[in-house]
Amino acid sequence: MRGLSLDSCLQGVTSVAAAGHVRPDGDCAGSCLAVYNYIREYYPQISVDLFLEPVPEKFLFLKNSDQIQGDVQAAAGRTYDLFIALDCGDTGRLGAAGDLFASARRTLCIDHHKTNQSFADENYIFPEASSTCELVYELMDPEKITKEIAECLYLGIAHDTGIFQYSCTSPRTMEIAGKLMAKGIDYPRIVDETYYIRTFAQQRIWGKAMLESRLWLEGRCISSIITKADMEAFQVEPGELDGLVSELRSTEGVEVSVFLYEAKDGWKISLRSARYVDVAKIAVSYGGGGHARAAGATVSRQDPEAVLADVLRLVQEQLTEDVCITES
Repeated sequence: MRGLSLDSCLQGVTSVAAAGHVRPDGDCAGSCLAVYNYIREYYPQISVDLFLEPVPEKFLFLKNSDQIQGDVQAAAGRTYDLFIALDCGDTGRLGAAGDLFASARRTLCIDHHKTNQSFADENYIFPEASSTCELVYELMDPEKITKEIAECLYLGIAHDTGIFQYSCTSPRTMEIAGKLMAKGIDYPRIVDETYYIRTFAQQRIWGKAMLESRLWLEGRCISSIITKADMEAFQVEPGELDGLVSELRSTEGVEVSVFLYEAKDGWKISLRSARYVDVAKIAVSYGGGGHARAAGATVSRQDPEAVLADVLRLVQEQLTEDVCITES
């Protein structure tokens, strides 16, 4: 599969649909828009549609972000020659676009999640990669990567590596990032405005989450919970909580951070670990997925404290020391 290329996949194709996972993050939005822009730039004869749930406003500077289609029903009944699923571990994570995937004549999945179920006709899945954007770069002709495509790819790589600090960052990741920087992108601005800068409302609700956070397992685990009522009070959307779990994880002595927030379909669990705990194993037990150091899931249970207690039990099972689940 390493011999695969995006150009070869597009041969003989007249229509393409691309989509990523629900609640798109930087890697999802970046990889989807990079592929969309590549097709628009070099294959004008191909009709291409991009389906995503609303992306965070801070990503809207990416080229053709205004072309993202949120209404899948508008394409209902259409059969695409090729459906490209990006940064998505299974068809359920495609949300409403899953129906278009099922009806497509051929499907391709590009992903780096080790929990990916290889659900497409062709699967370009390499869990050792830092991000789906890194894999998309490998599939593209590097000479055909424009500045605008480079912005999409750099954003995704930067976000999924925690600005190149997570263990998934490899020498190849840094090499690719350097080549994208050489395309003339404003990489300091991309990092600052999409990763570090937060609105005043975000700062306030993040402060609440930090203030009410709790330590468990003799200080090796930290948790925090945000409800719908909290989000309404601070006038923030769920997407504005992205990154909070990583901020919790940066607490001294903490191996695992657990962040719960209330969503439409239950409670969203976000997990991060430093070195030892494979949080993807925990997420999978709830029907979710991710990476060893970053994973998540959604549960329908209504009591967040019960969910937290169960997650703490699973964290404890992986920790090497025998500690009790008591709040520090």
